Amino acid sequence: MRRTILKSLLAAPVAAAFPSVWAQAAKIEKPKLTIAVGGKNLFYYLPLSIAERQGYFKAEGLDVEIPDFAGGSKALQALIGGSADVVSGAYEHTINMQAKNQSIQEFVLQGRAPQIVLAVSNRNMPNYQSIADLKGKKIGVSAPGSSTSMMATYVLSKAGLKATDVSFVGVGTSSGALSAVKSGQVDAIANLDPVITMLERDKLIKVISDTRTLKDTQAVYGGPMPAACLYAPTKFLNENPNTAQALANAMVRALRWLQKTGPSDLVKTVPEAYLLGDRSLYLDAWLRVKEAMSPDGIMPDAGPATALKMLQTFDAEIASKKIDLSKTFTNAFAKKAAAKYV
Repeated sequence: MRRTILKSLLAAPVAAAFPSVWAQAAKIEKPKLTIAVGGKNLFYYLPLSIAERQGYFKAEGLDVEIPDFAGGSKALQALIGGSADVVSGAYEHTINMQAKNQSIQEFVLQGRAPQIVLAVSNRNMPNYQSIADLKGKKIGVSAPGSSTSMMATYVLSKAGLKATDVSFVGVGTSSGALSAVKSGQVDAIANLDPVITMLERDKLIKVISDTRTLKDTQAVYGGPMPAACLYAPTKFLNENPNTAQALANAMVRALRWLQKTGPSDLVKTVPEAYLLGDRSLYLDAWLRVKEAMSPDGIMPDAGPATALKMLQTFDAEIASKKIDLSKTFTNAFAKKAAAKYV
């Protein structure tokens, strides 16, 4: 009895000092989990890295492992295969998976613009005139089936070309993408910053379609286009609501940090490898895409419909299916997190 009383007395000051952490730690259903990502160094996934580097996951009582894959489609495969619990990836995958009768839901948005750029190689296509010139060419993407290949396919389809009219080549999102263009391995590339800004600086590419700003995204897609997000099987969210809320809290806190932080703090926070050897270029690229970050993690009202319309343009399977967009996302977790971290 005395031991029990003593333990209670010793624990009391700790619980009093950290009431929110103490309470939340008791609620987390799955404190140790894996978030798969495809191209962690990209600004597209920057909020994920900030949440990790700033210790926001740990502050929510989570022990998170983040394996990095060559592209978003590979991260999705990890989720479907059971080696990941959650994915930091493109929202479009939730629609694709519903068409395949698998229920996947977005629950906190990272980006409100895709940031993907389609550009042609000045070396291989110096006389480029129009999208039609890409027929029969090789287009480098992060990975076939990823958001970069979907964006390129959409741009091609608007010009009357099909995905089968070109060859998509997986080049990753870092040094592999840079070398693919420099060596002439690809004729065009669909990729993101900081890779694109580095290729532009060296005058290696000509941009032909850009979604790094809200204005450019509106011009390409005709509406707001949701981008990176955290998504998971609906079953996971239903069985682990407190875990999902903790993840949303950490991500929204990272988004708030990005809204307020200065350039010098950003470069101090991200890993040195993200800078690709050029700090000033990294910051220049950041200024180009900063407005693409979601300010609060909440899915915009018209976003899902824009994504569906885009996919229906070139994906016959999705065009033939009745997609229930309300089942591809939930704002419940993000809204609660946004209220917590104002």
